[in-house]
Amino acid sequence: MGLGPRPTARGLLLLLLLCATAAAGDAHGEHRTDYDREALLGGQEEVDEYVKLSPEEQHKRLKSIIKKIDSDSDGFLTESELSAWIQMSFKHYAMQEAKQQFVEYDKNSDGAVSWDEYNIQMYDRVIDFDENTALDDAEEESFRQDKKRFEKANQDSDPALNLEEFIAFEHPEEVDYMKEFVIQEALEEHDKNGDGFVSLEEFLGDYRRDPAANEDPEWILVEKDRFLNDYDKDTDGRLDPQELLSWVVPNNQGIAQEEALHLIDEMDLDSDRKLSEAEILENQDLFLTSEATDYGRQLHDEYFYHDEL
Repeated sequence: MGLGPRPTARGLLLLLLLCATAAAGDAHGEHRTDYDREALLGGQEEVDEYVKLSPEEQHKRLKSIIKKIDSDSDGFLTESELSAWIQMSFKHYAMQEAKQQFVEYDKNSDGAVSWDEYNIQMYDRVIDFDENTALDDAEEESFRQDKKRFEKANQDSDPALNLEEFIAFEHPEEVDYMKEFVIQEALEEHDKNGDGFVSLEEFLGDYRRDPAANEDPEWILVEKDRFLNDYDKDTDGRLDPQELLSWVVPNNQGIAQEEALHLIDEMDLDSDRKLSEAEILENQDLFLTSEATDYGRQLHDEYFYHDEL
């Protein structure tokens, strides 16, 4: 099986959240909000912080968040407002994570991360190689592509990365000047015949149907469906560079829209396809175990509940 796009921390988190939620029900399959809070707030320490908030303070902070989501101040949260807020939350936490990593990687605390510091953080040593030398370890060999991305993220004469460049290195999908590199990186990995496109066969990697099998396995059928219905927008049987981008870049917009629709479906008591503050407060537990509040995390982050965003 060929390698797909490198999963992001966000993608892995979502996968873990799905698993945690699936396992959180009791023997009768009932939804357990208490399990959600521990799994979705990030662990017992975060749950303890949540519990420490008085009901009044929870209520106050949640109302502040609702007010900020309501971008047109009409008293209702629409699908587009919820989706935009969730996407903003995704980006905010991705940037916060990158800033924390930057401090860890900057071993000499000079305000920049060098390639050697990145090596030491990842492997506890500096890996030396030239462009024509294959490395014995496959994981280390993948470092060759990391170095290309590192060099592309660098926009000044200093060979080390400042914070903004480091964010571009860690999250190239969030930075315009890295998009072309992301596409080229994917083409180098998947475009085996060098025609500038990724065919269905190339998309599926080295999969070949077992001659004894009558049909493809379920995961192949799922991947084929994704290729045909999600990515190949012009239905020409191959992914051009822009279509390829929709595959290799995490589709936070799609995730956010799905979550927004889910919240409206579950919480819209008067069927007007938008949420009032009263409807949200009536279903507070559901709202606090959703992407809209990053599973309650936003109640502990002044960036979201403070009067000035």
